Amino acid sequence: QLQLVESGGGLVQPGGSLRLSCAASRFSLDRYTIGWFRQAPGKEREGVSCISGSDDSTYYTDSVKGRFAISRDNAKRTVYLQMNSLKPEDTAVYYCAADRVLFSRCKVSGHEYDYWGQGTQVTVSS
Repeated sequence: QLQLVESGGGLVQPGGSLRLSCAASRFSLDRYTIGWFRQAPGKEREGVSCISGSDDSTYYTDSVKGRFAISRDNAKRTVYLQMNSLKPEDTAVYYCAADRVLFSRCKVSGHEYDYWGQGTQVTVSS
């Protein structure tokens, strides 16, 4: 079974940057569609970004377009979420997830992902 581990969260000032990592323990992620999601206290889980397992096409929710970038390093079995120009409203627990169907396209709903990491906290505050 695919196991995912997120890292890279922390406390950052508004306007700052963080890079989140989603690492797989045993399997390469190159054929998996990987999504990043976030959940703030009292709010529903939100799809932030994804990278397709079929052609590496990407998706970003409107609120992060131009600020976040998703990428993968197959040799390191890791998918990254580079987050720039962070805002207080980006504060949330961030999760990565994988679709068990290989070579699939990006999916926005978290219900369509099968494997989840434990989450990493991102706090944007001065």
